[in-house]
Amino acid sequence: MARVYPCGELRSEQIGEEVTVRGWVNNRRDLGGLIFIMLRDRSGMAQIVIDPRDNEAAHTNASEVRNEYVLRITGKVRQRPEGTINDKLPTGQVEIVPTNFEIINPAKPLPFQVNEATAEIDELTRLRYRYLDLRRPYMQQMIMLRHKIVKYMRDYLDSRGFLEIETPILMKSTPEGARDYLVPSRVHPGEFYALPQSPQQLKQLLMIAGFEKYFQIARCFRDEDLRADRQPEFTQLDLEMSFPTQEEILSLMEGLYIGLAEELLPITNKKLMSKPFPRFTYDEAMARYGSDKPDIRFGMELTDLSDLVKDSEFKVFSGAIAGGGQVKGLRLPGCAAYTRRELDGLVDFVKQFKAKGLAWLALDSENGQLVSKSPIAKFFSAEQLTEIAGRFGAETGTGDLLVFVADAPPVVANSLGRLRNEMARRLKLIDDSILAFCWIIDFPLLEWNEDENRWDAVHHPFTAPKPEHIGLLDTDPGAAKANAYDLVCNGYETGGGSIRIHERDVQARMFELMSYTAEQTQERFGHMLNAFEYGAPPHGGIAHGIERTVMIFAGEENIRNVMAFPKTQSASDEMMQAPSPVDAKQLADLHIGLAIVEKDKEKDKSRVS
Repeated sequence: MARVYPCGELRSEQIGEEVTVRGWVNNRRDLGGLIFIMLRDRSGMAQIVIDPRDNEAAHTNASEVRNEYVLRITGKVRQRPEGTINDKLPTGQVEIVPTNFEIINPAKPLPFQVNEATAEIDELTRLRYRYLDLRRPYMQQMIMLRHKIVKYMRDYLDSRGFLEIETPILMKSTPEGARDYLVPSRVHPGEFYALPQSPQQLKQLLMIAGFEKYFQIARCFRDEDLRADRQPEFTQLDLEMSFPTQEEILSLMEGLYIGLAEELLPITNKKLMSKPFPRFTYDEAMARYGSDKPDIRFGMELTDLSDLVKDSEFKVFSGAIAGGGQVKGLRLPGCAAYTRRELDGLVDFVKQFKAKGLAWLALDSENGQLVSKSPIAKFFSAEQLTEIAGRFGAETGTGDLLVFVADAPPVVANSLGRLRNEMARRLKLIDDSILAFCWIIDFPLLEWNEDENRWDAVHHPFTAPKPEHIGLLDTDPGAAKANAYDLVCNGYETGGGSIRIHERDVQARMFELMSYTAEQTQERFGHMLNAFEYGAPPHGGIAHGIERTVMIFAGEENIRNVMAFPKTQSASDEMMQAPSPVDAKQLADLHIGLAIVEKDKEKDKSRVS
């Protein structure tokens, strides 16, 4: 009997062997007698050569096929004739001469060709016909890369004594940040389950249950606005340990990602910038990069000038500092020749992030002396300009542009941090072959919510303060640092975690600071607080986004390209047309009544009346 082979696995070793291959017609060429078909499956492609003199019936069938027909071919493998070998194709040394040619299923003309690049195809069309889009070799490579990453994670943790334990999808609504997706209960009228935003509470309860090392490839759901790196449902590597130190967790996960990068290097061609991964405190990352998820593949760090310009005649600078703000800037190499229009574009860019404006100095040299072309240059002496340029490391004759923001520290950090990333892209300072991982540690535990006049947890309410900062919860909560850590790569947060609170009184104090009443705390989190009274071990963990990890290793910028069936930016499923109305009987079974909803399909907005 003919042996069945994947199309992409035929080699010279199979010459003379009778084989069967199955797949889709990638393309067909009729040379007026000979017909050549490239048959494709996810392993690759094999060439089929049909000569009417060898098999007239096969030739008749082959004359009918078009792209994406499904075929089953049985035949002899032979060496391709001299001059027709394709060294760019793994199967390019051989071809199949069919003895049996079977059309399993025809295909209608496609809305777009899956054997060609589809960058010009509207993404909604691709999502509407996702089952066709997924036939494209690129998309199949993305899904296979995802599989390899998840398998490596499972094997790595299994070899280190972790148990994979599934946690429920239907659980209690305990809002922790994003909005929950709610599921009505038929048997408990008027009550709802929630889909988990993460297994956070359940994995902590597993530590109290004594499992010590847990992980899960967990599905999570968050009803929040979408971005290029965010979806309403996603997958994360979820992990928890009992009795860990922060160092143990960081070392464990660093080993995982180093091993993963080295394992995938032949596929991704991406190499690590450094190992071990550098570590930055939150305060250091914000000061140097203006972000708690810095891209460290390039320099161009933020420079603080506050001490140099606090007494400046330029009141924008001195006034901001006197009001508790700061002045920081960036050195943009070779940009001194920017036109006024280009400079105005930079001003408009930072204004998106609440900066009031952007001052600038365009540095040049004349007769060896530093000069500056800028409306603000008149407020500074030649010595002051030289001192400012020196602070940035700028030199005469280099044509550097110095840009400054004077404002409150959060605005300065965010606006310049965003500008730093944007200019690195424009100036082509980023090496896309590099994976630049780093750890961010020592986050603030709490941040003040002006709108609601209460404290919010920076990570989540189960994050422990550093042991030496527990007393600050009663005296100065805003000064408390969290025993929390994020893993960042190339400007993306790939994972975040913390050592958890395991003492009831500390956890209750956290909820109190977040303005939960004792009754609300008991109603929403009583199961956690009660469990802490039955021998809760110290514990901690981390969660890593699978989609973001795949994005980074693949060099993709859109999370939808590393998921099999993603949602659109409006959180809808274009292929299945979900969400969708349900019939009245289903609603009656769930004891739900609806207002009349009028949907404007052009703007994809709903109006309830």
